[in-house]
Amino acid sequence: IPCLVQINSVHRDLRSVVQHIDNLPTSVQVIIACAGGAAHLPGNIADLRADLPVIGVPRDLGALKGIDALLSMVQMPAGIPVGTLAIGKAGAINAALLAIAILGNGHPELREKLRHYRQEQTERVLRETL
Repeated sequence: IPCLVQINSVHRDLRSVVQHIDNLPTSVQVIIACAGGAAHLPGNIADLRADLPVIGVPRDLGALKGIDALLSMVQMPAGIPVGTLAIGKAGAINAALLAIAILGNGHPELREKLRHYRQEQTERVLRETL
């Protein structure tokens, strides 16, 4: 799946975040935003692009190991949704899978690939636990 990767910080360079989000290609259908600490990035993006689903992934860093970022993301006010997943690597993997599931609504081939991936995952876990 083609993707666009951009590293931004709303705390260090808000103008570049706004410019980047305002100029996203029309082909972008889902945004995954990873942030630590106060974790404002996903919420700011959700505010700027209310037309796109935004998935937040709390980074596992700092003194609180991502708990602060998680709490920041899950407390978005009503009307500015951010789908928030687990802290760290598991959250990032699940964010990608959730994005594929969202995209699969309009692309049956992606839905089938995701179904196949999950079936393989189930079979692998069953093999490893027997």
